[in-house]
Amino acid sequence: MTKAAELREMSDEQLGVTLKETREQLFRRRLQAQTERLDSPSELRRNRRLIARIKTIQNERARAAIASEFLDASEQPRDEVPS
Repeated sequence: MTKAAELREMSDEQLGVTLKETREQLFRRRLQAQTERLDSPSELRRNRRLIARIKTIQNERARAAIASEFLDASEQPRDEVPS
């Protein structure tokens, strides 16, 4: 099981690949669950939670990027408009 700290150390590309692989695994497990008995039904929950962790970290990074852009824009001097 991948912990959130391990996921945070990954690059954006690695997170994307891990997310894609986990979604594919979840899809295969769901199909298997419908057609036959699963060896470990907890895999479904584990995959769902891993997807949620990855998406949370991606969202945190996106929000941080937007916040840093906003801060950078607010630090630039503004042209004063004469009254």
